[in-house]
Amino acid sequence: MITGGGSGIGRAISALFGEKGARVHILELNADAAGSVVDDIAKGGGYAQAHTCNVADQQQVKDTINNILAAEKKIDILVCSAGVSHVGNLEQTPEADFDRIFSVNVKGVYNAMYATIGTMVAQGGGTILNMASVAASVGIADRFPYSMSKGAVLTMTLSVAKDYIGKNIRCNCISPARVHTPFVDGFLAKNYPGREKEMFAKLSATQPIGRMAKPEEIAALALYLCSDEAGFITGCDYPIDGGFIRLNN
Repeated sequence: MITGGGSGIGRAISALFGEKGARVHILELNADAAGSVVDDIAKGGGYAQAHTCNVADQQQVKDTINNILAAEKKIDILVCSAGVSHVGNLEQTPEADFDRIFSVNVKGVYNAMYATIGTMVAQGGGTILNMASVAASVGIADRFPYSMSKGAVLTMTLSVAKDYIGKNIRCNCISPARVHTPFVDGFLAKNYPGREKEMFAKLSATQPIGRMAKPEEIAALALYLCSDEAGFITGCDYPIDGGFIRLNN
């Protein structure tokens, strides 16, 4: 089960999991985006279903998961990838924007885990993977509410990992640096019309490796962390950042 599986990193994770034989269920607010991922997975011979769901609404999440369980009887993997962004420091973050970021990036992760954890306990185990960010670990200019939300994702991950380690449930998170997704292209087009290539190069250069990550690279790490080969890994945050955290000083 993948929240936000219709675009960006979530789309890449959905596609790779489907390619590798998982029965993929996508929880996505944008029904058309989720449907196109389902179609792509089906063309490759995989199985996927799309579920229109607002992860910020706990009852919607519960109802959606109950529908999935009625068909599948269990949920082996939960990937929480749904998220929204915001550019601005503290003074540039009005309450409405703060609440929007919190409701999706923090409460959305809580809602998905809260509605799934009982099933994983009852079935004897499972794997949870949350999408954090390098912003959870280092200060990034003009990312005040986004950093707040990803810090919460990191600490929720650690808490769940500790509380459920005896229940055969693993919980980890991934912390990407900048990833080239449609959000980046939209951000540049909106804020730097006519200068998109220039600003893209500048943003890419903030990673010591000299480029942004590809969504498929994040998906490959997600696949490993949700696989049996990663069975000894829990309570970990995995930066995938082109050297951003350690090599930028």
